[in-house]
Amino acid sequence: QVRLEESGGGSVQAGGSLRLACAASDYIYNSYCMGWFRQAPGNEREEVAVIDSGRRTRYAESVKGRFVISKGNAKNALYLQMNSLKPEDTAMYYCAANRLFCDLGFVSRPDNYWGPGTQVTVSS
Repeated sequence: QVRLEESGGGSVQAGGSLRLACAASDYIYNSYCMGWFRQAPGNEREEVAVIDSGRRTRYAESVKGRFVISKGNAKNALYLQMNSLKPEDTAMYYCAANRLFCDLGFVSRPDNYWGPGTQVTVSS
């Protein structure tokens, strides 16, 4: 069974930084598309950053220049370095993987694998 688990969330002041990590099971291959998504209360889940098998990246306009998505070696780990955090970044952050799809509709694919999420809260 594919398993994803996020870590690294917490509460920080505006302007601070956090580094999120997503540990993936061995069923996640390097060829999978992987990404970070977030959902604030009352809002729809939205794409934050995506990285494909060729390490091409895609970022939401709201986080460009502040967030960096990357892959590690162990457990096909996925990371999100978040700098210059703003209160509007407050949300539950999720990692996801898809074996085939990596386009703008990634967030809504029914065949995605999702982690349980980690909360990020940014205070002013």
